[in-house]
Amino acid sequence: MDSISDIARRLADNAESVCRRYLPRGRREGRYWLVGNIHGAPGRSLYVRLSASVEGGGRVGKWTDAESGEHGDLLDIIAASCGHRSMHDTLAEARRFLSLPMPCHDGEASSTRRASKAPSGSPEAARRLWAASRRLAGSIADRYLSTRAIVGAPGEPALRSHPRCYYRASAGDAPGVRRAWPALIAAVTDEKDAVTGVHRTWLDPAGGKAPVANPRRAMGQLLGNGVRFGASGPVMIAGEGLETILSLRQIAPSLPMIAGLSAAHLAAIRFPGVLRRLYVARDDDAAGEAAVKTLSERAGAAGIELVPLHSVRDDFNTDLCALGRADVRTRLAAQLAECDRGHLQSE
Repeated sequence: MDSISDIARRLADNAESVCRRYLPRGRREGRYWLVGNIHGAPGRSLYVRLSASVEGGGRVGKWTDAESGEHGDLLDIIAASCGHRSMHDTLAEARRFLSLPMPCHDGEASSTRRASKAPSGSPEAARRLWAASRRLAGSIADRYLSTRAIVGAPGEPALRSHPRCYYRASAGDAPGVRRAWPALIAAVTDEKDAVTGVHRTWLDPAGGKAPVANPRRAMGQLLGNGVRFGASGPVMIAGEGLETILSLRQIAPSLPMIAGLSAAHLAAIRFPGVLRRLYVARDDDAAGEAAVKTLSERAGAAGIELVPLHSVRDDFNTDLCALGRADVRTRLAAQLAECDRGHLQSE
């Protein structure tokens, strides 16, 4: 009798037929079958690989939901489509689809049960989206960062890309807005480097951010955590925006840094036990001023020196794009303690 892996392989050999049967409201685009979710709703969030790439990468029959980060194989799709509550029922349906003989006994192992779905927006959903994301090098996200004067980003372990990340429309979006866009994905981690969330920046393949009402969103457990660059140390830089911190990484790549992703979350970042001096790259607005005030009070109570870093314009990425690396380096050097200037990259 065919094993579960044999059945999964046979389904993959007939991936498009499986999708047409069990996800009929989707459609084929290139090497993928696109549909709204694993239950077959209209949309483009979930994509099933129908054929291998030219390079031979990717497993046919595997699917990923860009909204939730969930992923699986064609057996999951059959189970969801038919509303099955046991693997036995799913395998029986798969055998019927493949015209395979039925087993003469109920011998399917309970160990084949699938992992339950993660709630939308949860840390588990964030981890699954992170796992489903790809390397940054050569991606639309990589090209986007280069237009913001940020180079070398593919070397940052906290950054990945996603070719079709689900976007949930909001009240500010035009009717019929696309539901999936390429995206820059950043991992939000705790002090033990465990992924607790992700930050998504949706992008337009033609250039710039996606034309949506909210091109940046975070999900998961953010409070106290952030997007980290480098291991924690006695001296660190914290900032609100991801691009602000990546801009400063262009100038001082050996200094540990963390992006809080919003003024409120910047104010709430947890201080590593080894931290003695914290530079804060504040945004030039009321929220940025309030974040620095809160951080200053917390740092003082913890015996940590806090030093604000001021940009010329609204943030350091605007400075980097408008003024250039040499100018930003000079202005940053004037704000760092003399003993920390060795972290600055040579001109």
